[in-house]
Amino acid sequence: MKRAVILVGHGAPAADCPRELVTRLKALEGRRAAGGGGAPSPEERELEAKVRAWPRTPENDPYRAGLERLAAELAPMLDGAELLVAYNEFCAPTLAEAVATAVQRGATEVRVVPSMLTPGGVHAEVEIPEALARLRAEHPSVTLRYAWPFDLSAVARLFAAQLARDVA
Repeated sequence: MKRAVILVGHGAPAADCPRELVTRLKALEGRRAAGGGGAPSPEERELEAKVRAWPRTPENDPYRAGLERLAAELAPMLDGAELLVAYNEFCAPTLAEAVATAVQRGATEVRVVPSMLTPGGVHAEVEIPEALARLRAEHPSVTLRYAWPFDLSAVARLFAAQLARDVA
């Protein structure tokens, strides 16, 4: 069994991505959600693709750079599982794209872990589980597991340890 882990972050628009692209994209998403959901329009899909594909550097997307640093720290702790990174919005690859890459590389078990720590957020509680349900149907021979919600006492211990450090 070949294992992969996908670390999912929120994602952020690149600082130099034109604001009008992001504003129009969010307006279209909001209109679709207010109308009960459904498939994105061709314009929404095109705008999302442009925003996600915008060239990234640590300077124009410090969020992505930070998530990649977290991934680099996590990777050696995974007992040989391949680590991939995905983003909920604004940035590529998507969760679906990361799962497809893992499967293409031979993964038969994929564990998905979000960087969102607490319950109550739509990404961790709704969007990722819905995406995983669709992906399970697309990849029935692959075991897809969601490593969430987190043990909040463990998260609290992490925060307490950070607070105990002498940081400015």
